[in-house]
Amino acid sequence: MFQQQDDEGQPEQPPGPPQQPNNLDQQRHHAPPPPPPAAEMGPWVWYMEMPVVSRMYLTASVLTTAACALDLISPFHLYFNLSLVREGQVWRLFTNFLYFGNLSLDFLFHMYFLVRYCRLLEEGTFRGRTADFIFMIFLGASMITCIAPFVRPSIPFLGSSLTFMMVYVWGRRNEHVRLTFLNLFPFTAPYLPWVLLTFSMVLGNPATIDVIGIVVGHTYYFLEFVFPVVAEARGWPLRRLLHTPALLHYLCGTYHHEDAVQVDFAPAHQLADAAARLPAVAPGRERHPHQD
Repeated sequence: MFQQQDDEGQPEQPPGPPQQPNNLDQQRHHAPPPPPPAAEMGPWVWYMEMPVVSRMYLTASVLTTAACALDLISPFHLYFNLSLVREGQVWRLFTNFLYFGNLSLDFLFHMYFLVRYCRLLEEGTFRGRTADFIFMIFLGASMITCIAPFVRPSIPFLGSSLTFMMVYVWGRRNEHVRLTFLNLFPFTAPYLPWVLLTFSMVLGNPATIDVIGIVVGHTYYFLEFVFPVVAEARGWPLRRLLHTPALLHYLCGTYHHEDAVQVDFAPAHQLADAAARLPAVAPGRERHPHQD
């Protein structure tokens, strides 16, 4: 349905003089071929090569939907109901994000977009920042849960909103990626949520759930990526509004990335001045952050 367009190729170089083969060329000629892509090696390899958070979310969603299809559990025990949550059924705050309907073509579409853009975010913007990625999903799910009862009290499952949030954040972080819809309509990545919303409305689905995801995605994008730049440029004392808890960094083993995120939005001249003030490190010694 959606295909990513490659950049235009480089102009061909004029042919040069023939080169004599050397030992390295002979080794390459006789070297074994590279391993095939994961898709050709089977679904298990493709599944295991997924980053951990995307793999866990996909597994939980598929198992939950399969359990409902086999009548092991009932969707009535999973859907979001604020009154039942107040009575102590707090699991509904989480399980409503794991059920995407019956096993059907619509379920496969949801799994495709969930896996694709959740994985692209985890391997791209949040590469090496597992704790920050989990915190993003937690914030998104929390905001969706708080907004949904006021917009439409009868929304039972909110997994589609969370998927739309991740699609929106990925699109804004990859503004120059070109996509095509049905090989007919080209557009850039920031318009992908709106194309999906239009396509969903054409199929007769309500737009409320998807719009909630877009609003939450824009809110997170502004707080995480736009506000720090504005605060840095205007010299505000408060530079960041979102901070991943240190405990989550420790649990994910990414605590050392916390300070690196802080300097991502600093101007280049400030980074150069800070680097010039760092003391020299003797050869053979490694300087650890926060070490006196």
